Amino acid sequence: MTNDQKISFEEAMTKLEQIVEKLEEGDVPLEEAIKYYKEGMELSKLCHDKLKNVEEQLTQIITEDGRTESFTLNEEE
Repeated sequence: MTNDQKISFEEAMTKLEQIVEKLEEGDVPLEEAIKYYKEGMELSKLCHDKLKNVEEQLTQIITEDGRTESFTLNEEE
């Protein structure tokens, strides 16, 4: 799936949703279901990696003098 690394998060999510719909229908032959499952797992990982990358970018701020500093937000439970 190296070519799919270039697809956007939104495109990956759309493909993943389509795969889930096909698998939920239940009338997919086993071999095809396995293929869809593997593709879905790859898309899921791709989405996770893209979100992780964005999260890492958002934890950096650029100061007025151009330096980057890390910051964290306290999550409310």
